Amino acid sequence: MQVMQTLLLIMAAATLFGGTALSATSSASQDSQAARPVAILPIRDDINTPMVFLVRRGVKEAIEKGADLLVVDMDTNGGRVDKTQEIIEVLSQFPGSTATFVNKKAFSAGAFIAFGTQKIYMSPEAVIGAAAPILAAPGGGATEMNETLEAKMNSAVAAMVRASAEKNGHNVDVADSMVRRTKELLIDGETLNQQGEILTLTSRAASKSYGNPPKPLLSAGTHSSLDALLESLGRGASPRMQIELTGWERVGAFLSSQIVTMILLILGAGGIYIEFKSPGFGIPGIVGIVAFGIYFLGGYIAGLSGAGWMVLFFIGLALLVVELFIVPGTLVAGISGLFLMLVSLVMSLVDLYPVPGRWLPTVPGRDAFVEPIQTLAMAVLGSIVTIWALGKILPRTSLYRELLNPASSGAKADAQLLHQRETLLGKEGVATSPLRPGGRGQFGEVLCDIMTRGELIEPGTRVRIVDFSGAQAVVEAVPNHS
Repeated sequence: MQVMQTLLLIMAAATLFGGTALSATSSASQDSQAARPVAILPIRDDINTPMVFLVRRGVKEAIEKGADLLVVDMDTNGGRVDKTQEIIEVLSQFPGSTATFVNKKAFSAGAFIAFGTQKIYMSPEAVIGAAAPILAAPGGGATEMNETLEAKMNSAVAAMVRASAEKNGHNVDVADSMVRRTKELLIDGETLNQQGEILTLTSRAASKSYGNPPKPLLSAGTHSSLDALLESLGRGASPRMQIELTGWERVGAFLSSQIVTMILLILGAGGIYIEFKSPGFGIPGIVGIVAFGIYFLGGYIAGLSGAGWMVLFFIGLALLVVELFIVPGTLVAGISGLFLMLVSLVMSLVDLYPVPGRWLPTVPGRDAFVEPIQTLAMAVLGSIVTIWALGKILPRTSLYRELLNPASSGAKADAQLLHQRETLLGKEGVATSPLRPGGRGQFGEVLCDIMTRGELIEPGTRVRIVDFSGAQAVVEAVPNHS
């Protein structure tokens, strides 16, 4: 009997200790979770390109700062389907939990985005749905679609929404009924949506339970405010990261558009090419560097890349300068420089996401490189055409002479150039610097800027002036007959 009592006391003590330890562990886990930040991502405007940049920046900041919960604060009438798909893909990169709080309304594209998060919550007056796609008219508003086009668009959009709903555990039939007019929604013998209508749900209808066991139709809960939602999730005391749309996102939408990106690359390549062909450093070089700087700025604002790729690009440019003017002919510096420049130009447009606890970001799939490589390829072709045109037209203009020597302009400059041509044409001298193809040469007592027609000439080589291009003398190597 005494042994039994002793055993009972030991078991009671073990139970008490175990319960205390479990409680302490649970409490520590809750405290650890409460200490991690919650990211609040507002979607309160039309879904467009700046909104994609906001979401991308918000998701990356949330990952970097260790947030484990991201809440989309939703109040939108919808927007572009292509941008909506981009936003859903960005949200899927977040490694923690995601939720949407429908503050007032989540119509059309807003409903799509809500299905792209793991939980949906609503305020008492909120509505969600009306997600059938429309075709925007050029002047604004909507335009009529023929039956075939409408069926194709509805099918494509419905498939996208169903995939998001299925992935995140939402009712697929509800998602389908918000897109298709042909879909009748019948659950537990109750018709929730008639055929020919598009489903839109109030918070009460969305939170009503159906099935066995009962499960809410769509909304995981109704809360009076975002604060109330976080309190119910046990995250009321957690630090908050409030992501807000800035004017920079709107600037980035312009700078990172494909046509502007191509123009910047063409200006950059053209400016750097003219600078390499010209002595000294002038306006073409400044234009080229500024154009490339704006190109990288656009990617940075768009949330695609950091400043590292820009630094890598200018390191590559420096290596190219070393190859052309300091150690010509080695090829190592030149090839390395071109490689770094091309890699940085492509990677600055590739969407990379940080990984908690790792220095390197996620490895993107092959599809992430398609558009950047296409943009770069078209820019290279455009640059080749631009450089060819500049080489043919620019040397004959007074603007080119002013770019090369801003201090010399007008009638005085023309007279100086004419006199220079008359006295120096046909003269022989020595290249005093490498001609790649521009450089300097000594002709008697005259030291002047010279260039070849593309040949690379080493310093000390005898050359002859055969023509002029603006203020520069065009030379050729004098054959050695000894």
